[in-house]
Amino acid sequence: MRAFVAVFPPPEVVNEALAAARLPPDDRIRWTRPENVHLTLKFLGDVREELLDDIRAALEEVRAKHAPFEAALARLGAFPSARRARILWASVGEGSGRLRSLATGLDTGLTSSGFEHERRPYTPHLTLGRVRGNPASLQLPPGSIDSKFRIGSIELVESILTPEGSVYKTQSTLALSGKS
Repeated sequence: MRAFVAVFPPPEVVNEALAAARLPPDDRIRWTRPENVHLTLKFLGDVREELLDDIRAALEEVRAKHAPFEAALARLGAFPSARRARILWASVGEGSGRLRSLATGLDTGLTSSGFEHERRPYTPHLTLGRVRGNPASLQLPPGSIDSKFRIGSIELVESILTPEGSVYKTQSTLALSGKS
């Protein structure tokens, strides 16, 4: 099973981010389907069935140490840059430190199950679209998105690859229950 751990913002936040990212028509941008927009906390890759209980136990430990919190989208950006864009994203402003703490807790908690530590620093963002083919030079809209939402749970998600794109199936939802 191909899997990751994520937070899914409410549909109205996703729709606002996708609307803010609408650029002049460009057939090379493949937009993320709204139901697939999420904040990845930890990509797990291909997971053997016998590891699922260990993964859930690690998630349980992490969720018990983190209380629900508020987050807000901040601005649009592109990886690696707007001039050579491959991925169009919305960053997180408020709540980004708490998301980094969640991601670090998951990263540390899952090492005992054989998952490697992340080498790159965690940058919370919503992937809104991907550029097909060569990188594109994008003229990103200025200003902030400023769409707030509450993060109250984390999800273990299975990613099923299909010819039409990935389909996500939540395997477990764990409510954050720690003290602030």
